[in-house]
Amino acid sequence: MPMYTMPDGENLFVREIGQGEPVLVLSGLGMHSWQWLPFLLPNIKKYKFYIPDWRGFGGSKNCAIPQNLDAIQNHWRDIESLITQLNLNDFLLIAYSMGATTTMHGMQYGNLKDQLKGYLHIDQTPQITTDEHWSYGLFGQKHDQFKRLLAELSQFLHQYEQYRYIDDLPNKPRAELVQIWLNFIQLQNSNKISPFLFKLALQHPQLQKHLLPIRRLDYMTWYIDNYLNHTENYRDAISELQSPTTFFIGEKSSLYPIEGQLHVSNTLMNAKNIIFKRSGHTPLITEPVKFTQQIHQFLKENT
Repeated sequence: MPMYTMPDGENLFVREIGQGEPVLVLSGLGMHSWQWLPFLLPNIKKYKFYIPDWRGFGGSKNCAIPQNLDAIQNHWRDIESLITQLNLNDFLLIAYSMGATTTMHGMQYGNLKDQLKGYLHIDQTPQITTDEHWSYGLFGQKHDQFKRLLAELSQFLHQYEQYRYIDDLPNKPRAELVQIWLNFIQLQNSNKISPFLFKLALQHPQLQKHLLPIRRLDYMTWYIDNYLNHTENYRDAISELQSPTTFFIGEKSSLYPIEGQLHVSNTLMNAKNIIFKRSGHTPLITEPVKFTQQIHQFLKENT
């Protein structure tokens, strides 16, 4: 699989599969590019998918962290560079969660909205923060509680920034980190298995490194600080999108309330909604068959 050189000289891994019309696929935080394959394989005879691994994950796990950019700013710089190197224009884009935030950043600070032939936006809000003008930020009505947890986690990570990997932490702070992450899981209140596994890991340190989304502490700090300090509002930028847009929305999403996502889609000139009634933020896991079918439908409608 090819590596693409980014503006700072780092090599970003991009998984390429299929042949035909180009489709750029942007993952959510913690995902690896291979996790898209079951949903895209039925379409590889007509489309060529480009799926980058974000810095810190998969084939891009060893990319350096830029010191002067937060995660979303950097991701957009990487994607803008990739689009240029691939010579993409009038192309299809599928973006999920953090990938969708990166997309909206590109709409606001670049010319991405003018380059898209069709856009699939999967369960994400245009504004992470909740304020007097927007009540549908990350975790909705629990946003303040979420920000307190983020601040606690950020403080913890900066306190132990001399350690590179979770495995390097002494047992006591490592268990403390797992407990803080368990509090995030419980805040979502949408997964009955994970809390049990986390509590089990508190008793068995050898399991702890496998239950966190990333093992490198510097990367975890970079991403956590990004969400803690992210104050962008992309509502105007995405509302100006004129290309056909499909929204995949988890009806039970505790991270991004459905009301906010519907409000955004209603501001677009050419948008449709696909509601995943049994899903929260992860319809690819909870409704994989429908997720696969609707991706195929999106591609078909915009070809």
